Amino acid sequence: MNIIHAIILGAVEGITEFLPISSTGHMILVSRLLGLKDTDFLKTFEIFIQLGAILAVVVLYFKRLITSVDTIKKVIIAFIPTAIIGLILHDFVKKYLLASPVVVSVALIVGGVLIIWFEKWNAKQHVGPSIKQGDKINISYMQAVKVGLYQSIAMIPGVSRSAATIVGGQISGISRIEIVEFSFFLAIPTMVAASALDLYKGVGEIGSNEIILLSVGFVSAFVVAILAIKSFLNYIKKHNFVNFAIYRIIVGILFLILLYTIGF
Repeated sequence: MNIIHAIILGAVEGITEFLPISSTGHMILVSRLLGLKDTDFLKTFEIFIQLGAILAVVVLYFKRLITSVDTIKKVIIAFIPTAIIGLILHDFVKKYLLASPVVVSVALIVGGVLIIWFEKWNAKQHVGPSIKQGDKINISYMQAVKVGLYQSIAMIPGVSRSAATIVGGQISGISRIEIVEFSFFLAIPTMVAASALDLYKGVGEIGSNEIILLSVGFVSAFVVAILAIKSFLNYIKKHNFVNFAIYRIIVGILFLILLYTIGF
């Protein structure tokens, strides 16, 4: 991996982290397209640079996060199921699932089909008003727990943490705008914990050159995520997720074709 690769992967992370199309899945597939070897460092890089995207949330919602204790409590409650399941399955996911483009491709396709089905079923769902800074988020503690459980499904590469939490939240009765913003907040402890655990287990394998690559990817993800978050919020005020679902299905099919025709 070189600096150009780090910038590209960081940008991919920044664009896809908060969209229902799977950031991890896209980084795995893009890494294959770039010809990068499937090493432990690459897996660590793909997890760590997500912190850059998460920092974008902190910057954009800083006032909201430090003034709403109620929101923080609900984020913590939602994080607990993910933390427990993630701690148990971390090694299995990193060793087996993160190395499989087939798993990613199939998850993209299946997820896309489910999103289309959900949007048809949920056609009468109102988007709901955007939350003002300092207001209490209109999510109960039980709904927060359910969102955390839905988020755990996204441990499968290609599922998309954003898609799992947003769709799961709406199934639980949360408005679209509220669950999208809550999904942003929930990403903070989730990705910080995942990155910390991964770096702790692989800290001995990171040298000075790797630190530079991690830093470049981090900054790239941060800058692009700032733009992506604002664009996504504007988009969902007027559109549903069907276009994202169609995109998921097309990408998943294309990569399966490449995999089985040219050994991608």
